[in-house]
Amino acid sequence: MGLIVQKFGGTSVKDKERVFNAARTITAAYESGTDIVVAVSAQGKTTDELIEKAAQINPKPSKREMDVLLSAGEQISSALLAIAIEQLGFPVVSLTGWQAGFVTRSNHGAARIKRIETARIKNELDKRNIVIVAGFQGINRFGDITTFGRGGSDTTAVALAAALKAKSCQIYTDVDGVYTADPRIVKNARKLDEITFDEMLELAALGAQVLHNRSVEMAKKYNITLEVVSSLESKPGTKVKEVVSMEKMLIRGAAKDDNVVRLSLIGLPDMPGIAFKIFSLLAGKHINVDIILQSVGRDGTKDISFTVPVDQKDIAVEALKEALPSLGAQTIDIDDNVCKVSIVGAGMQSNPGVAARMFEALYDENINIKMISTSEIKISVLIEAKDGTAALNAVHDAFIN
Repeated sequence: MGLIVQKFGGTSVKDKERVFNAARTITAAYESGTDIVVAVSAQGKTTDELIEKAAQINPKPSKREMDVLLSAGEQISSALLAIAIEQLGFPVVSLTGWQAGFVTRSNHGAARIKRIETARIKNELDKRNIVIVAGFQGINRFGDITTFGRGGSDTTAVALAAALKAKSCQIYTDVDGVYTADPRIVKNARKLDEITFDEMLELAALGAQVLHNRSVEMAKKYNITLEVVSSLESKPGTKVKEVVSMEKMLIRGAAKDDNVVRLSLIGLPDMPGIAFKIFSLLAGKHINVDIILQSVGRDGTKDISFTVPVDQKDIAVEALKEALPSLGAQTIDIDDNVCKVSIVGAGMQSNPGVAARMFEALYDENINIKMISTSEIKISVLIEAKDGTAALNAVHDAFIN
């Protein structure tokens, strides 16, 4: 029957009832004769609670010790899920990330997977055990625990599916699939039957929280079909794959991202190499830059504005302030009262006028655009945070309803 990898998110195992619900889903698949490997996230708000406990003791703990602490959340949920499966009368074993063979690079808090040594998992499967793997974690070459960052359990699941050549990877969550927008914000959001890797990757990167973007990147690289399904209801979900057969929608989805800050360097010398100095400096600090806008040079100066994630703002500002004299900038302007609204769809490549239609929808709501970024399959705008919900509904209605 082959092998299936399943992943259960934090809300899907947040309490006793949800743990047993996940256990029944897993054992039902096992009873069909399929080998089952499961990646699991920390229960509910466990990760946030652990971060808060650490902050009460030390406001700036080392990343190494935070990895040790945060990895415990997934280990707790994997053990509890295994205990529930035992209670249902099925053979099962829970493994930490390092026991499951995850070998990573050494950057704590955002480690990349180097390889998975699958011998232990395969040995357990040969015994017909259900294997539960603590998500989000591995071990580096120094023998230290590492974690993959927020959403890392999705990456664990996809990496397992690739390494074990699974026939599918099912992501169980508290929603029943991928929607054209967040249904909690947009009442008219539609569930998609299918979506391409590229479209899902853009939506994930632009604020859609259903799948972690690194997991989608990996699924695309190894051509692993993902299926996002509800852990609470038995119904078809959304398949994420290379080619989709659904109707040719111009726009597949819209997303809002509140995790964004705009930084502007004012009064830079209007000369070659300035942009290189700025963005090579930020790259050296591992800061992700998104929308970039450079003004037209006047009187020998220019301004450069760009966005960074909220959690990287302090590092970026500190680095840029230190570099102000060498960059020749007058000052740094910080605007954290912004959000990013985006539309995504492969259909826009061959349809002129998409940007105009989006901007018209925002104009009709009297929403001002601060910055714009485009690619072949997405358009993003930076606007004031207070306008985010209205903007998301407006652009969604303009294209999807």
